[in-house]
Amino acid sequence: MERLTRAQAQERNRARVLAAAREEFTERGFREAKIDGIAARAGLTRGAVYSNFPGKRALYFAVLAEDGEAAFPPPPGPDEPPPGLDGPASGAAEALAAFARAWVARLPLATDGAWLGKDLMPEIVAEERTRQAFAQLMKLDALLLGLALEELRPRAPRLVRVAEAVLTTLQGAGQMSAAAPGFVEVFDMVGVCERLAGLDLDDRWAPPHLPYAPRARPADEPWTPPPAVDAVRGEPARLYDDGVVAVLGLHRLEAVEEAVRAAPRRAPVTAVLVTGDPGELAPLAGLVVGDLCGCLRQAFPRRAWPRLRVVHDPSGAVAAAAGVPAVSDATEVAVRVRDGRIVARADGYGACHAAATA
Repeated sequence: MERLTRAQAQERNRARVLAAAREEFTERGFREAKIDGIAARAGLTRGAVYSNFPGKRALYFAVLAEDGEAAFPPPPGPDEPPPGLDGPASGAAEALAAFARAWVARLPLATDGAWLGKDLMPEIVAEERTRQAFAQLMKLDALLLGLALEELRPRAPRLVRVAEAVLTTLQGAGQMSAAAPGFVEVFDMVGVCERLAGLDLDDRWAPPHLPYAPRARPADEPWTPPPAVDAVRGEPARLYDDGVVAVLGLHRLEAVEEAVRAAPRRAPVTAVLVTGDPGELAPLAGLVVGDLCGCLRQAFPRRAWPRLRVVHDPSGAVAAAAGVPAVSDATEVAVRVRDGRIVARADGYGACHAAATA
């Protein structure tokens, strides 16, 4: 029998822990689930569980993130329509309806039994650090959805506030499905979201007023990032393309819009998500962004997918390649990449705007 390497053994144990946790959460619910029960199901010690995950909540986030990723089909090819649409083209209203259908299809019906995700929001609001990270992740989700809508309504102003209204509606439907089963006809939300496409919220982007913002510093540094996945497209991230790479802690994610709006029209912008708590907050980030992007790929034609790329970097490897060896949830560093080299960089509040306008 072939002997596993240490890394292979760790990966196998992690998979066993996740599978056991999914069984425990499904049968007992998050509140009644026990780490000892998860360890017993996995055939491992309690210490082995904690060596892979810092606690039960981190395990819960990781299980939901993995299940969410498995729930969506592979991304459509360049010439394929998204699964939620009948043809290759779509207007904003049609795409929002398809987006809402993909979202509510995962919610429980009144006749369903236990819903694995019903304890997600209580666990998010339980602590300030998870609330703050979730708020910024939702800002990022709204930006991604808003940018996709703007691609389908090119003469419209900024549509991020419309996207916020859509996500608020869908998140509310999910919470009511858990708290009051049968009260909400979740598929009514499809029609609501479709009509929100025409909502005029006078949403316009103004350059940020940053009197003490940093200036981008010229640089000439190698740019050799490791392989990474673009969460928006579900494909390898093209990190070597000319553009802006923003390394952002989970409490600074909304800053990436400054780079998106300030960069040249077709220049790609990449948000590299880092955190000082990779054990718990990285799975939460994967879950929240993954749900949005999975629905977006099902609903919007590829031509409307936002040029913003999102890379999860729990190990900090991409951040280190950008010259950021230590990260926290407050990190904001942005670099400008050209011809395979870093040609400018900025650090601190306002760094995204500075690098984009360098």
